[in-house]
Amino acid sequence: MTTLPTIVDVRAAAERIASDVRRTPLHPWDEGGEILLKLESLQPTGSFKVRGAANHLRVVGRTVRGVITASSGNHGQAVAHVAARLRIPATIVVPETVNPVKAARIAGFGAEVIRCGTTMPERTDLARRLAGERGLHFVPSFDDALVIAGQGTCGLEIADQAGDVAAVVVPTSGGGLLSGVGLAIKALKPSVRVIGVEPRALPRFAASRAAGTRVSVPFANTIADGLRGQQPGVLTWEVTSRTVDDFVDVDDAAVLAAVRRLCLDAHLVVEPSGAVAVAALLEGIVVYRPAVAVVSGGNLDPALLTSLLASVS
Repeated sequence: MTTLPTIVDVRAAAERIASDVRRTPLHPWDEGGEILLKLESLQPTGSFKVRGAANHLRVVGRTVRGVITASSGNHGQAVAHVAARLRIPATIVVPETVNPVKAARIAGFGAEVIRCGTTMPERTDLARRLAGERGLHFVPSFDDALVIAGQGTCGLEIADQAGDVAAVVVPTSGGGLLSGVGLAIKALKPSVRVIGVEPRALPRFAASRAAGTRVSVPFANTIADGLRGQQPGVLTWEVTSRTVDDFVDVDDAAVLAAVRRLCLDAHLVVEPSGAVAVAALLEGIVVYRPAVAVVSGGNLDPALLTSLLASVS
């Protein structure tokens, strides 16, 4: 079994990727500072994913002829961006339903874009097959010690920036970000609760915790296109089992309401996947205060933004 990452690995990742990522701000939602927004939407590629991709590629980049990955969009952008910086050819397998903004940005970084199916297993299977056929290195999107350690650098920053908070609330799909943030927070601020937020249609971590083992939930659509994973990863299940206090879920209506409020009230452009932690706090599903909500991505489809703003009465 792969050794689980530790806080030592997270600290090493922070040094390794310092030139690739931004130390994102912690922005107060309200005057009392009861909700604080960790704005990973301001990363160079518009999401936290650049942290894990940079850590993985900085370690393996000199030994590979090219890289390939499977992604709903944000991880693909991150791999394409960092690969371009390192002058490594990149191929990104995305779903047929990929957000067009994300697909265009992946191509803009010079990567080859291949569309395949609608589910993560479909595109992962293709990416791994092409990796073997073409002699490429496969970059996992979440279930990888280097990726988890890279995402954990977000938690390092929160621990340094947040002062006394009761909870850190994190968007959750395969669990890479949640694992990394949970690892860092529990090492540095063990009394702070770490809470993962899933789409109501795909509660894979909550279902796994209830079962006491990793389970797969049926595929279902959700407006949070970056959170459509069906099963926790092997490593992320192990890490979150030790570091995450609670899992909650939010429905699409609450997520869209949070996206709208972030735009109109906080003047922030946030994609649905990046807004689920905020939704859980605004809906009262997570009651701990003060709380940090990780705003994990800002790559919002312009058509969705137009629709949301047009619906404001």
